[in-house]
Amino acid sequence: MSVFVKTCGLSRPEDIAAANELRPDYVGFVFWPKSRRYVSPETAAELRAQLDDRIPAVGVFVDAPLEDVAALLRCGTIQVAQLHGHEDETYLAALREQASAPVWKAFKVRTKEDVAKAEASSADLILLDNGYGTGETFDWSLLDGVHRPWVLAGGLSTDNVAEALDVLKPDGVDVSSGIETDGQKDPQKMKTFLNVVRTQ
Repeated sequence: MSVFVKTCGLSRPEDIAAANELRPDYVGFVFWPKSRRYVSPETAAELRAQLDDRIPAVGVFVDAPLEDVAALLRCGTIQVAQLHGHEDETYLAALREQASAPVWKAFKVRTKEDVAKAEASSADLILLDNGYGTGETFDWSLLDGVHRPWVLAGGLSTDNVAEALDVLKPDGVDVSSGIETDGQKDPQKMKTFLNVVRTQ
């Protein structure tokens, strides 16, 4: 089974044009205002309208009001909600009631206990990450033997993704800073990253 790729933090029409050409499995829009990759719901809707219909858009949130997340799912700006904050099982259940869509939950990994907590989540998919878009990896040895579908995030680039796939065998990879130059998405780096993953 092939590994899927999510290119996250797209914020400009040229980012969308590159995605349409290269066809990652998912793209991500960041709705966390503290992120330098933040896009407003209005901008995200404009970008979604330019995006190939075959590429699902994932909305990235950190402790956002439930109603805001559900509204973006219901109107079609995003097809998946990816939660990076303190959202608990009650939040996940309520979101599913308000919007019928996949819910992904990200977990910051520092200990084996963090991995166990992630595995116990009711989320449709879990992301194991270093933190909030730090662009740095974490101790991958903590991931030995994850027993459910999962996505690797945090500090991935064209330089280390092949090793990550070989050693960890995730179901998906999530990349943002690793496909940027001077803080902006770089189509050539995006292309190289996708090629590396797809030839593994």
